[in-house]
Amino acid sequence: MTNHSSRTYNQVHVPRPYGRGKRRVSVYWTWSYPWEANRDITELDNRFSTMTEVRRVGWPKFESIEYSERMFLQGIAGTLELFHLSLVSFQTAIGEATGHPVAVYQRIDQAGQRLPIDERILADTDTLMVFGLDHMVTEQEASPEEIEAVRHFLTREGTCLILGPHHDVGVSADLKQRAIEYAHHGDPLVPRQQRFGKYTRSLMKGLGVPVENQYGLRPATHPGTTRTVPLSTNRDLDKRCWLAGVSTFVFHMHLPHYAVTTDDAPAIHVLARQPIDTSKPHPFIEAGNREFNMFLWMPPKGQRAGDILLADSTIFTTLFGGDESLGRFWTNLATK
Repeated sequence: MTNHSSRTYNQVHVPRPYGRGKRRVSVYWTWSYPWEANRDITELDNRFSTMTEVRRVGWPKFESIEYSERMFLQGIAGTLELFHLSLVSFQTAIGEATGHPVAVYQRIDQAGQRLPIDERILADTDTLMVFGLDHMVTEQEASPEEIEAVRHFLTREGTCLILGPHHDVGVSADLKQRAIEYAHHGDPLVPRQQRFGKYTRSLMKGLGVPVENQYGLRPATHPGTTRTVPLSTNRDLDKRCWLAGVSTFVFHMHLPHYAVTTDDAPAIHVLARQPIDTSKPHPFIEAGNREFNMFLWMPPKGQRAGDILLADSTIFTTLFGGDESLGRFWTNLATK
């Protein structure tokens, strides 16, 4: 991925001034970069792939000079950097739509600098995107102070919190079931158990968001392609038109089902479901499901003036492609 703009690094964020209709978007990666990058690569489960493993599986996609050992990190850190690079298109699109750069934060960065969610992030943010890509074994958890800071943030008119807990693969202790899940999604880079999102889970619990991220499900695609079949959308419930002009998101081999854990239907709306690839079995399919919840909205309620949305982080990256429909979704989030 070529970036034609200059890159800055290791500097203090310059606050963005408020402008009516010009949303200020911030991304928060929930991981501890060092803890993820320093995981023992002889461990089979609950870690990211190394860049060497990515190169082997994706060969020859990454066999160019910019991904060589002379130019790019080859361990787990290299794979984490792929996530950063894949966010550039989203940052560019949102910057063009809003006139503001997208601020990107990490819970613990490469230099070991820890940044909890507090006013340093929230003061100049209108839309906060929390990307739950922390492995549960790394013990990231939202503190009471962070939960209260986000709750206070959402009392401001016009705010939006987008939560993106990632997949939860291989929860069962039954190794045969783990093998079935692995065969269903078909990604050799995902281990038989890969559990994400302790930070987002704790934040959702603290805020009363009645959702649990489950499984890693392969979306249905048009035969012979990686183009996903259209979403099943509930336009009647989409009062804010988040999905105006949107028919698909993006192909990703293992997307979470956002299970709703309340019977209070007005509290949370499932706006989009993704049909599942049923060519290979999975416990979720065997339970009678043919679609999984992919995009949810909690309208303002009580003292909460802001919106809460749930959408997987991969919808905002270009590691797995993208098209006009996805770009329209990004623009909708930035301008509504």
